[in-house]
Amino acid sequence: MPDQSQVTYDVVALDLPDDRTASYARITLDSQERRNALSHALLDQLRAALNRAAHDDVHAVVLAAEGPAFCSGADLTEALRDGMTDSARRLAELLRTILALPKPVVARVHGPVRAGGIGLVAACDVAISADHITYAFTEARLALAPAVISLAVLPRMTPRAASRTFLTGAPFTADEAAAWGLVTRSVPLDALDREVDTVLTELAAADPQGLTATKELLNADVLTRFDANVDRAVTTSAQLFSSERGRAAMGRLLRR
Repeated sequence: MPDQSQVTYDVVALDLPDDRTASYARITLDSQERRNALSHALLDQLRAALNRAAHDDVHAVVLAAEGPAFCSGADLTEALRDGMTDSARRLAELLRTILALPKPVVARVHGPVRAGGIGLVAACDVAISADHITYAFTEARLALAPAVISLAVLPRMTPRAASRTFLTGAPFTADEAAAWGLVTRSVPLDALDREVDTVLTELAAADPQGLTATKELLNADVLTRFDANVDRAVTTSAQLFSSERGRAAMGRLLRR
């Protein structure tokens, strides 16, 4: 039986000030009952949607989510049952797809983001966050480490901010995320769509060839580091998730 769709894909027309039109792809995480956890199905469907957008006649991609949370991180039930090797590899491939996509990706972050979900936000070229939400790298509190997502996160955040948030697992605000470079801007929830549309309008003023070449320039060093370290990050993640301490901590969290 095929997996239920956890990701939706829409092509949306954008009205521009000079009567021109442009279209963007809106990719929406929609596994609300699981707080958009990064299951095998969601990871695969999201990567397929991004690959579709790469070939569609759109100038940009918006990554959004339905439900109260943007993304809660790894699917812990699946990780306890199946281990993390496949999921860690899938997540790494997804992050690389976002970074290397020939079109800019804009994150529209309306709700809380945890752990692996922050990797999605960090990989995007522009991230606009509602200012009332929180972020947290919760891995260390579960005897884990943000190994795979560090490949996308560390090039964005200041080193001191990364040290504090990675090591403590403490929540931090959207305003702090913006100050530390993790997101582009923090705005009130009722201004979120307006700000995303402003970014999309600005991107539509650029030539597609210019967008592709400029994104490649911006992410060249990130992708070089990514490719050099991804195997080690995947192995580290899988080992920690399968460890006795990691499994015990995840089990306690799921029993709450």
